[in-house]
Amino acid sequence: MKKFVLTGMLLSGIVFSGMAQSKGASDPKAKTILDGVSNKFKSLKSVVANFVLKVEGANNGVNESKKGTVYLKGAKYKVTLPGQEIISDNKTSWTYAKDVNEVTINNVDQSSSAMTPAKLFTNFYDKDYLYRLDGESNDKGKVLQNIELTPTDKSKNIFKVVVSVDKKNQNIAKMKVFEKNGNHYTYEITNFTPNANVADATFSFDAKKYPGVEVVDLR
Repeated sequence: MKKFVLTGMLLSGIVFSGMAQSKGASDPKAKTILDGVSNKFKSLKSVVANFVLKVEGANNGVNESKKGTVYLKGAKYKVTLPGQEIISDNKTSWTYAKDVNEVTINNVDQSSSAMTPAKLFTNFYDKDYLYRLDGESNDKGKVLQNIELTPTDKSKNIFKVVVSVDKKNQNIAKMKVFEKNGNHYTYEITNFTPNANVADATFSFDAKKYPGVEVVDLR
């Protein structure tokens, strides 16, 4: 199991980059719902969201849960997980690993179609996926509209993503990622705070706050 599973999907989005549109048509009803989420997010100055990441391995091989927080302001973001931080000011990205006290620095590829936290809440779906509305469900007092997305590039390891949208608030409440190897990753938003007071300094890495940190600069 990958150590930094969140990086692979929600943050760096390597598995989603470079997908080409294929033949097929998406569900207009699903698009209306996803567009509503996108338009609402674009109207916000900032967002702070708490989430739970649940990892389920094939044949019950792995079952673990981690809590984290994501801070968003425009295209800038910071994600914190136990032992890990991923930060981007939309020019530079920093990935910090606490267990080895090491930070890796990269340039942000502006031309990339890779997934980022900001893109997750906007219209990432139009280019790289076909999508359909798969009914509604009730979860913890919320009515969720479930949308199934399938990548247009069938060679990728991920074969399906189910996004659950809070019908009342037009927020993404949950997302479940299915890999061909049998692994499942579920991201559940437990708290969503719009227009939170988030300082710009949140979106840069201050090495002074991490004594002895080893810097791996790949720029």
